[in-house]
Amino acid sequence: MAVRPPDKDQLAVLARDLGMDLDEADLESYRALVAAGFASYDAVEELYAQVAPEAPADREHAVPDGDENPLGAWYVKTDIHGAAEGPLAGRTVAIKDNTAVAGVPMMNGSHTLAGFVPSRDATVVSRLLEAGATVKGKSVCEDLCFSGGSHTSVTGPVRNPWDPSRTTGGSSSGSAALVASGEVDLALGGDQGGSIRMPAAFCGIVGHKPTHGLVPYTGAFPIELTLDHLGPITRTVADAALMLEVLAGRDGLDPRQPADLQPERYVAALDGDVRGMRVGVVAQGFGWAELSEAGVDETVRTAAERLLELGIEVVDVDVPWHRHALHVWNVIGTDGVTVQMINGEGYGHNWDGLYDPELIDYYGRQRRETVDRWSPTVTMVALTGQWSIEQLHTRYYAMARNLVFEVRRQYDAALDDVDLLVMPTVPMVARPLPAPDDPLETQVARALEMIVNTAPFDVSGHPAISVPAGLSDGLPVGMMLIGKRFQDATVLRVAHAFEQLVGGFVAPPAREPATT
Repeated sequence: MAVRPPDKDQLAVLARDLGMDLDEADLESYRALVAAGFASYDAVEELYAQVAPEAPADREHAVPDGDENPLGAWYVKTDIHGAAEGPLAGRTVAIKDNTAVAGVPMMNGSHTLAGFVPSRDATVVSRLLEAGATVKGKSVCEDLCFSGGSHTSVTGPVRNPWDPSRTTGGSSSGSAALVASGEVDLALGGDQGGSIRMPAAFCGIVGHKPTHGLVPYTGAFPIELTLDHLGPITRTVADAALMLEVLAGRDGLDPRQPADLQPERYVAALDGDVRGMRVGVVAQGFGWAELSEAGVDETVRTAAERLLELGIEVVDVDVPWHRHALHVWNVIGTDGVTVQMINGEGYGHNWDGLYDPELIDYYGRQRRETVDRWSPTVTMVALTGQWSIEQLHTRYYAMARNLVFEVRRQYDAALDDVDLLVMPTVPMVARPLPAPDDPLETQVARALEMIVNTAPFDVSGHPAISVPAGLSDGLPVGMMLIGKRFQDATVLRVAHAFEQLVGGFVAPPAREPATT
């Protein structure tokens, strides 16, 4: 379809918006010049049509009703079988609905993408199917994945299997609920501020955020290139290692991945000796004012002390920049998200990798029509970020990005003295879901209050896993183990040793989920 260039009146409006003062003669000259420039746009469209993927045949899928979806965790159900043999043969997996499965609707928790059907499988989906997994469906995620709570998806709240009146955590809310409740063996999650680890902690399961760039993000809806991660959500550390071994490695399409990336052998590493290792309990990860619960802090400290039984030395460490790192994340997660996810139609520009023109176009049109239906968290970041862009010219984003080097250096310095860092994944147990008529301030607080310990490691890129540390007030507490970049195997090895020490992780009690 030929691009329609602006007429002279439309060009005058564009010029005024850019602060230009063009007279009638200039406008007529530029009108012709601009129209001529669009000839290349028409040519690119014709050329792209020759190489674009064909529209996929619909893979069979169904929207589950309430009886089939008691926790509100499924977006659509499928039964897509992978290879007959492979390391995941016979295992079922849920795909977070920010990640493309060709021929299956993708909503990303938002009116902004409702009705879109991808043409390609994401790299990670292809790898799971090639490894023999069966994709049982798309799991609900929060509105554009910008929430650590499970109440912001347009499909409704995702309920915690431990207590259906409480949050599952987000934004990989459906993935965590489905794994914890036993509906699937494995799930894919995404993590820009803790969205794999937080719901894993609240649901009493395992969530591993790999080192940034270890797992290709190709085919997942981006939020901010420097923060985007995909990774496993599972019931055991062994399953997380197995799934990571399938997912990790370059695909040649994602600039987040280093050119010399060499994944480790994560499954084989699980049985490695942990005796003589040192773990540092980070003081700044505890005692967050008005957030940290004494029972959570105590449970994690007790769990960390149990590592002594494995021959691991446990020491206290100070990382003052852990508290500063949250401010760095806040600016990147505001300006960067507004530039890329909102104004940049999700994908942004100026990076060398595989784009999704069909999604970009669909999302770009939809977001202009549905902007008033965004969740409070997306609305808040859009308003804040747009003001920053227009008034501050993204200067603060540039400062925050430069501070990432110092954030990373501080964690690296601490990890020079210990093998892993330890702290609570989230400072509280799962809180009650807010009511739909609760004030905006409450809705936003329940969506973002839990990110304080997880978000810094999306900035720094270090691998981090959440494993169940025990219970507080009858609800799960997550312990987060953080390792050196691209040494995910060490993180998994210690997490696995802890799991074996405590005799496995406790499943949620059987109960009837709430229906209202």
